[in-house]
Amino acid sequence: MKKKIKELVEFLNKNKPVRSINIMEVCGTHTMAISRYGLRQLIPENINLISGPGCPVCVTPTSDIDWIIEIARQYDVSVFTFGDMFRVPGTESSLYNERSRGRDIKICYSPADVLNFAKNNPDKKVIFIAIGFETTVPLTSVIVKRAYKENIDNFFIYNTHKLVPEALELLLVDREVKINAFLCPGHVSVIIGSKPYNFIAEDYHIPCVISGFEPMDILESIATIIRQINKGIAEVEIQYRRVVREEGNPTAVKLMYEVFDKSDSLWRGLGNISGSGLKLKNKFLKFDAKTFFPVKRIKSREPAGCECGDVLKGIKKPAECRLFSKICKPENPVGPCMVSSEGSCAAYYKYEKLKV
Repeated sequence: MKKKIKELVEFLNKNKPVRSINIMEVCGTHTMAISRYGLRQLIPENINLISGPGCPVCVTPTSDIDWIIEIARQYDVSVFTFGDMFRVPGTESSLYNERSRGRDIKICYSPADVLNFAKNNPDKKVIFIAIGFETTVPLTSVIVKRAYKENIDNFFIYNTHKLVPEALELLLVDREVKINAFLCPGHVSVIIGSKPYNFIAEDYHIPCVISGFEPMDILESIATIIRQINKGIAEVEIQYRRVVREEGNPTAVKLMYEVFDKSDSLWRGLGNISGSGLKLKNKFLKFDAKTFFPVKRIKSREPAGCECGDVLKGIKKPAECRLFSKICKPENPVGPCMVSSEGSCAAYYKYEKLKV
């Protein structure tokens, strides 16, 4: 592997583009790997790797966090969340702070565990915060269908699921964002395949490569992008062929749309994006926490000075935020990008703070 990595680095240095280019890695796991293995320092300076909106916790708007907190305050419920959401700040509080004040908020590792808790505690109303891109939607779909089949009436989901391709198109039409190629997400592409990215190459002439997560995978994908750019072509290629197929996983996609319909969705930093979200079909609306647990009007606002929005759009790098590593740190996060295990700011702070 070391020999192959050395060959890829030599190729990139010999074939570097004549101009500076921006490659956006969409997935937060890619961002972590790039920072952890020091890949930015291995490639030519005019190949600029920028992070995108690839962290589902990071793109969840403050208003959703505030809404969940209000449900926990106003109703006798048990709220289950994945760990990354636990410490993300809302306008005035976080799930972590609310639990310290006595709210029934728990960290879970699987939505199946939450459904089992609801079955075993029929006198409790139980809410699962359903978060993630296409990778996790099939899991939520399975649980919702199971709850429906077993007529479990004390189980609900607070749905924050989002779809990646629609967000990428918004970035391409944003004049502030300068993207020359995409390093497309491996996990999401296992589900949806490569075809949903075809419009990027065909309509915008932007190269796309679906990459794995090892250092060699990422360097090989960057080399593939450079070959396309140097040839003046734009295609969607799959580097991560050991896992990703062109057609994706049709069974998982079918399952998603048995439970959900597409909808508009609000993304932190990107705004409202048409068709980028999911809503429960009418058949399953009885499991929708927002419908079942209305709350008083919420006035949400972003943390003062936090520039997570610009980081998620690739306009700024984490170190360019004036709060980074000064006020905003993992032990005292101001914005979600410093909290999540897939957040750009967390990656830079942990692995690159001394390099910037």
